[in-house]
Amino acid sequence: MLEIRELLDLEQTIAREFFDGLKYPWEVFDGLDDKIIALGKTLAEDKFDYLGDNIWVAKSAKVAKTAFLNGPLIIDEGAEIRHCAFIRGAAVVGKECVVGNSTELKSSILFNNVQTPHYNYVGNSVLSYKSHMGAGSITSNLKSDKTLVTINTGDEKVETGLKKLGAILGSYVEVGCNSVLNPGTVIGSHTNVYPLSMVRGYVPANSIYKKAGEIAEKN
Repeated sequence: MLEIRELLDLEQTIAREFFDGLKYPWEVFDGLDDKIIALGKTLAEDKFDYLGDNIWVAKSAKVAKTAFLNGPLIIDEGAEIRHCAFIRGAAVVGKECVVGNSTELKSSILFNNVQTPHYNYVGNSVLSYKSHMGAGSITSNLKSDKTLVTINTGDEKVETGLKKLGAILGSYVEVGCNSVLNPGTVIGSHTNVYPLSMVRGYVPANSIYKKAGEIAEKN
């Protein structure tokens, strides 16, 4: 339930090769900077502009003049980076993605058609195809006691070995407005999270997260 093959649509990201030989999605963060730089150097010059400082932006992408971009960073074709977006680096923004007003993004991979459009924080996270963060929803990527992040599936606790880990979202996940995804949250594909939720651990695919202990299966 936590493996890459069950959670992510690798056909929908320019960063597909980053996951080669890996079992769990969070393993991609090991050496992510170098992976982005290596991929960036292979991108076609007729489709991507190199802005220096290990930043590659597709010519068809729309980037607001007020957005802050820090490398290593790849912004794929058709993506939109809106007013005052803050991309801190070690990030891949997929095709037709939206990184919105005052949204902060770091050490994360957004697959194609992902939307983080309004006041979101996405850190140390992987968001699969067509997942959507509602306004004000965030990924919390560091535990308050600074210990390593574990993922609770209900049956077991899986050690990640990481001090910082935000969320892993499967494809077509909808996160309601002003929700907090606690460190190590994993949400299966086609799942909806109610607004104002505090989510922790593993949430199965094809379900509706109403609150802790109340998760309904979709019909």
